[in-house]
Amino acid sequence: MKRFLVSLAPLLALVLLAIGFRLAAGPAFWSELNVRLLLTQTAIVAIAASGATLIIVAGGIDLAIGSVLALSAVGGGLALHHEWSPAIAAVACIGIGACCGLVSGATIAFGKLSPFIVTLGMLGVARGLAKGLADNQAVNYPGSSWIDHLMQPVPNMADPTWVHALVVAPGVWIAVLVTGATWVLMTRTVFGRQVYAVGSNEAAARLGGVPVRRTKIVLYVLGGAAVGLAGLLELAKLHQGDPTTAGGRELDVIAAVVIGGASLAGGTGTVIGTVIGALIMGVLRNGSQQLGWPTWAQEITIGVVIVVAVAVDRLRRRSD
Repeated sequence: MKRFLVSLAPLLALVLLAIGFRLAAGPAFWSELNVRLLLTQTAIVAIAASGATLIIVAGGIDLAIGSVLALSAVGGGLALHHEWSPAIAAVACIGIGACCGLVSGATIAFGKLSPFIVTLGMLGVARGLAKGLADNQAVNYPGSSWIDHLMQPVPNMADPTWVHALVVAPGVWIAVLVTGATWVLMTRTVFGRQVYAVGSNEAAARLGGVPVRRTKIVLYVLGGAAVGLAGLLELAKLHQGDPTTAGGRELDVIAAVVIGGASLAGGTGTVIGTVIGALIMGVLRNGSQQLGWPTWAQEITIGVVIVVAVAVDRLRRRSD
């Protein structure tokens, strides 16, 4: 019963937060337009956080999410700038993210270095590469493609028929598919059990026959691919590859995972909780904008939420 009540805490916090902003901001907060916009804003964080959930449950961390996301968006933007097909641009975004994850994962697994240090280094490397490839300016591209419709909250007359039929932005449905696939991976596969085993006790998992090194590498590759996909949606949202975008996005992603019930010590966490955490972050940002809070106030709020979430996690682990 105690665990059940603890698992309901993020959902209860989301409901109370939504009600609070509805009372403060008025009916516009729950309008159809704003709900569509909120879900669209949450999609990018939810996708990146799905991959981060795997890494954090296994006892790791990824501080390079924002930089890799920007690098992926720049890579996709350059592909479109050179008039390559949108499919190639999409593959480039996901591939760049996966390659960054491979480098980080292999360095952590074989170099036996701290994930904090390795991904902190990747944060600088990826951001530098993004700025270098883009020549320190946004990468624009000619024409329009299906990528430009992925983050359209409200379809307009110029959008294809299939966009109108989806009700919400296609990016939201992509987020649903990614989180659903992550849920299946974590709860219905042997690999998912190995992830929890590595996060709970790495030494015991190794003695139990779990290929710890390979598991870590695969986790970071999957996490990087998820960030690359989020980079594709960022490219669709901005309609350009901006090397300075997503600064601090890793804070939103890590906060979503921790708020959702995952422990930074590893061994616990669910992707459903992460989705709720991403929605909480989305409601916080959207509600703050509705109330006209300045950006600096929003950043302070996010920082406080992260500290509170980690403190609650520590208290929960002590009580267990």
